Amino acid sequence: MTYGICHLSIVPLRFLPSDASEMVSQVLLGEHFTVLEKTKKWSKIQIHFDHYEGYIDNKQYIEIEKSLFNELSVSEYFYSSEILDYITSKDGHLSTMSIGSRLPYLKENTFKIVNQQFSYEGAVFNGKLKKEEIVHKAFLFLNTPYLWGGKTPFGIDCSGFTQMIYKLCGYQLPRDAKDQATQGKVLSFIKESEPGDLAFFDNENGVITHVGIIIQDYSIIHAHGKVRIDVLDHSGIYNVDSKTHTHQLRVIKKII
Repeated sequence: MTYGICHLSIVPLRFLPSDASEMVSQVLLGEHFTVLEKTKKWSKIQIHFDHYEGYIDNKQYIEIEKSLFNELSVSEYFYSSEILDYITSKDGHLSTMSIGSRLPYLKENTFKIVNQQFSYEGAVFNGKLKKEEIVHKAFLFLNTPYLWGGKTPFGIDCSGFTQMIYKLCGYQLPRDAKDQATQGKVLSFIKESEPGDLAFFDNENGVITHVGIIIQDYSIIHAHGKVRIDVLDHSGIYNVDSKTHTHQLRVIKKII
């Protein structure tokens, strides 16, 4: 068994070991993982944070020892809170970094990825925040374009959006909507919900395919074409632009 850490800003995680394969998620700077299989060009990995699996190009990560993997797994988590910022290596080279990137061993504006030291002057998120912060963080992503497998302000899907917002507030969710729906406590009515709860939606086969965050006045912020705000009612999501229902409500969950 080998292990790795992402040293680049945003790396695609693919369904199959091919550049032409669909992107199922993304690996952000500072995320570490287990390498399950490795060929000449590709590695099948399992991300430590959410146990999500997929294929990553071997050129886009650094191998690490098991001892460092274990240390990273239990060490304090610091996440960048700037939508986009730069980090500077010891030799003065700049690299971009998206919100939600992990900053291992952050101390006095410096962090370290294996033997590489970087400086970062921006703000950070650390620890569990109050529930009302979920809505505040969600608005940071407003108008982000929809991107299947995305989880950054440059493109995000529905479950990547909810997972990232909860992550920035110190809470862990699985990657996919159907798995997120297994978490938390079921609420019987919309009126029982409060801002920060999650609403899940299914397709004609009863499979949960969509998720969003409930906000004030029983509206919902979700990724559908872009991160947008729509009306939530007993039937589902009412799109304020098209004047139609776009998603069928399945269940509402209180996660925290």
